[in-house]
Amino acid sequence: MSDELPFEKAFERLEKILEAMNSGKVSLEESLKLFEEAENLMRHCSLRLNNAEQKIEQLIKGRAEPVA
Repeated sequence: MSDELPFEKAFERLEKILEAMNSGKVSLEESLKLFEEAENLMRHCSLRLNNAEQKIEQLIKGRAEPVA
């Protein structure tokens, strides 16, 4: 999965996959493919969120450091 995929697009695709799987209208084989794609999207979203959290923590720490 490309790091270039915006979080919002990945999350949107994940929602569509979940809708399809919950509809009961996809075959077992297609469900497995969708599940695999969903796993990759969840990892991607989690990584993007963790990176954003780290950046926010760095900004907060930088703001708290005394200016010389």
